Amino acid sequence: MINVLVAGFKGKMGATTVQMIIDNPKFKLTAVYDLKAQEKNLNELIEYQNQDVIVYRDKEEIATDKIDVWVDFTHPSAVFENVKFALEHGISPVVGTTGLTAQQVTQLQEIASQRKIGGLIAPNFGISAVLLMQFAKQAAKYLPDVEIIEMHHDNKLDAPSGTALNTAKMIAEVRQEHIQGNPQETELLPGARGADYQGMKIHAIRLPGYVAHEQVLFGGKGEALTIRQDSFDRISFMSGVAVAVEKIQKYQELMVGLENIL
Repeated sequence: MINVLVAGFKGKMGATTVQMIIDNPKFKLTAVYDLKAQEKNLNELIEYQNQDVIVYRDKEEIATDKIDVWVDFTHPSAVFENVKFALEHGISPVVGTTGLTAQQVTQLQEIASQRKIGGLIAPNFGISAVLLMQFAKQAAKYLPDVEIIEMHHDNKLDAPSGTALNTAKMIAEVRQEHIQGNPQETELLPGARGADYQGMKIHAIRLPGYVAHEQVLFGGKGEALTIRQDSFDRISFMSGVAVAVEKIQKYQELMVGLENIL
């Protein structure tokens, strides 16, 4: 039995994760953590019908010796300290919160390596999203002119999304950096052409009604290719979270990308 803490349980992804952990016979929901928790008791978890869960609103009070895996769906401003706390207390982190900088990831990877603790930072836990990134990387070998459009709900805090940024990074591994479009083009409105990543343009859309969606558009002489992925419900991410929770303690490093453990 794997003892799990869900951080950010008050959010939509956190709540969905809590229910998945409860429903999975291989896991035990030991604790939940959220700064927005109203009080340190079980009242907030009545809806989950689990009377063995401890609710924490103060990280320093967490009984870390009773937790195997820390699942984090919190906030970009909190995720670094959360993951650092987990690693320093011997807990394997499974992180779905985006917003970590490259420098922060490197620092966390050093801690995990020193302590030989397995962990995962996943820009996206959807299997279809992982496939999209892999397909896009393959396509970029032959169609190096590419733009990325990502679409999310209007409450998302960071832009571009972690998935879009990771897609661009994977494409960059096989694509020579170059400027796309007309070198003399002018933006009549600043930002009209989107963010620039090694010559690739990334466009972020935020609208109510959306969950998580991405298109990668490739253009060549006389042809075009579009790869699209859609997550219509947060439940789509749970298969990936479950795989990560089950496998992550077998590793001794902090990895980035669900594809590393599939």
